[in-house]
Amino acid sequence: MKAWIAFWNILLKDMKNYYLKPPNISWGIIFPFAWTLMFFLKSNSAPNIREILPGVMALSILFGATSMLAVTITFERKSRSFERLLLSPIGLKLLMLAKTTGAIVFGIINALIPVFLAFFTTDLSGINWFQTLGGVFLIAVTSTFLGLFISVSVSEVFEAQTFSNFFRFPMIFLCGLFVPVNSLPVILQPLSYLIPLTYGVDILKSSIHGTGLFPTWISFTVLIGFSLALFLFSTGNIEKKWIY
Repeated sequence: MKAWIAFWNILLKDMKNYYLKPPNISWGIIFPFAWTLMFFLKSNSAPNIREILPGVMALSILFGATSMLAVTITFERKSRSFERLLLSPIGLKLLMLAKTTGAIVFGIINALIPVFLAFFTTDLSGINWFQTLGGVFLIAVTSTFLGLFISVSVSEVFEAQTFSNFFRFPMIFLCGLFVPVNSLPVILQPLSYLIPLTYGVDILKSSIHGTGLFPTWISFTVLIGFSLALFLFSTGNIEKKWIY
């Protein structure tokens, strides 16, 4: 019981101190707008909102979740406030789940903003919402745990930001958003299959406009596998480098 009380207190503390700050709230709203505008500008004609929706959702989650978590964890470690959390009556894995849940929620909200806006501009009938929400959740989880992996691999905030871009920008162009994976050069296609966002985008494409490349169960399984691997590696790294 004490462990779950500590979990909620840590989560509420992070939401209050980081995620519910006015700059972050406004940034979470503006960021999906910026991605939508980018898709408009790259097209010579008015784009199909439903067609670009998976890309806007996926990129909003990726940048929102990784940016927030990589910076906050690194900052707390640098200021030694993270060490005080280790004294709480909670196991390390549950502690890190508490620290990451806020970023997951932030990423999901980022994805839902363009969906809300799309309701007023296009017909969204026929979408498999159960599959879409499942894909949004798993993209948020993998993006958050990628941010966790980055934060435990560096010691400075600027290093976390630089390291995040090292992963994120190649993912944008290799995950099938701009160029379908099967249309990429043969030498790059294996890299696409090693990127979790590829499978998240494919889930959204399949559920929103039926153009997925992989069977849905494979994409869900791969994303769950990536999430577990990133989380276990990160918590193991914390035990080795931060505790012992």
